[in-house]
Amino acid sequence: MDLFEKLQSGKRKIVKDAYLLPEFALPNQDDLLVDIRKVIATVPLRQMVTPGGFKMSVAMTNCGNLGWVSDRKGYRYVEYDPLNEKPWPMMPASFLQLANVAASNAGFNNFVPDACLVNQYAVGARMNLHQDKNELDYTWPIVSVSLGLPAMFQFGGFKRVDKVIKIQLNHGDVVVWGGESRLRFHGILPLKAGVHQLFGESRINLTFRKAG
Repeated sequence: MDLFEKLQSGKRKIVKDAYLLPEFALPNQDDLLVDIRKVIATVPLRQMVTPGGFKMSVAMTNCGNLGWVSDRKGYRYVEYDPLNEKPWPMMPASFLQLANVAASNAGFNNFVPDACLVNQYAVGARMNLHQDKNELDYTWPIVSVSLGLPAMFQFGGFKRVDKVIKIQLNHGDVVVWGGESRLRFHGILPLKAGVHQLFGESRINLTFRKAG
């Protein structure tokens, strides 16, 4: 707790323009679960390949006007699923509402994401430190929703070697960062074994962005 400044609204400041909203998604968890299943049924999860040819440990898919993809050609947003050349499914209303309200709660008003990455972490999966910088406009925040098993989130500086703050993210927690912190490095340490009553042996992360 000494890493955070606890605010009256319940949000906790991590650093300037970056906030943890504990359990913020819990009131919507049932709708989110239904809609996550619909998205995955339409565009199945897949482990993408990095430009260097390595298979990512996290399985992912997308919804919204744009979807993030990675392959030997690089990291980028595209309007169509490269596996079937069809548009990504529309972003569910439950997703849009949560992203907008969470961003507003953190001080970023009028956030309407056009991309949502749906990431599934199995036990042992991780996300190395990285910056979100494939988007066109960095004035909009990133909204990240954690569901299922707890994970250890790393939030660093503007260089990969900078010291990181480690924050345990539990089911329903939301992290929002933008402004001066928009391009900070961040990642997830390997997921530890466990069983969640709704998501089993996995963690689902919804990451909302204004990409186009």
